[in-house]
Amino acid sequence: MCNLYSMTKNQAAIRNLFPVQRDLTGNLPSMPGIFPDYAAPIIRNALDGPELTMARWGMPSSQLALMEATKKRAAKLEAKGKSVDFKELLRMEPDNGTTNIRNVTSKHWKRWLGPENRCLVPFTSFSEFSKLAGGDIWFALHETRPLALFAGIWTSWTSVRKVREGETTNDLYGFLTTEPNAEVGEVHPKAMPVILTTSEECWLWMTAPADEALKLQRPLPSGSLQIVARGVKKDDAGEK
Repeated sequence: MCNLYSMTKNQAAIRNLFPVQRDLTGNLPSMPGIFPDYAAPIIRNALDGPELTMARWGMPSSQLALMEATKKRAAKLEAKGKSVDFKELLRMEPDNGTTNIRNVTSKHWKRWLGPENRCLVPFTSFSEFSKLAGGDIWFALHETRPLALFAGIWTSWTSVRKVREGETTNDLYGFLTTEPNAEVGEVHPKAMPVILTTSEECWLWMTAPADEALKLQRPLPSGSLQIVARGVKKDDAGEK
């Protein structure tokens, strides 16, 4: 599961990789370490064409996951002799979100698979954690860390992300994962992000019907990625 990535290129580099009609990101800083629930840039479809904007990393978790978390919290409160309004407790259950989406046949994810909810997520490297391999292992298309794009989905959602914030409405995103290729599989044998490397793939993901777009949920060919850093929480070697 990829829960850490970097995006160290500027807005011009993003626009050169994929054309956007509008940029809503303001002064976009280099981001050598993007963690779950951080705000980061995405490209999404808008009425007048693709736009570059910021969203929080982590799509809404399933109702089942939130229900189970609420049951555990309710049990702890009841054990302390406190009364519980379960419906209200469920409504206010904190949800940091789901960063990686694998099972696109799930009813929970199907609602967001249309072009209006698809997005591209710019990145320069991503990390898979392995204690045996030395911690965070960073992968990129090349040691120079060229800009690339994850295949993502996004939505606007009202929920409690953090207890101190209370209920808020946010634009949220996550990206698809698939089985790993050879180099990622040596570190993390379960999954890798879905990466798009050509303009044709990007436009297909952003515009095609779901059954066509989801054919892109496949690993990069083995040998397409390089390990560019080990054991660090931020990959700032490609900052420009």
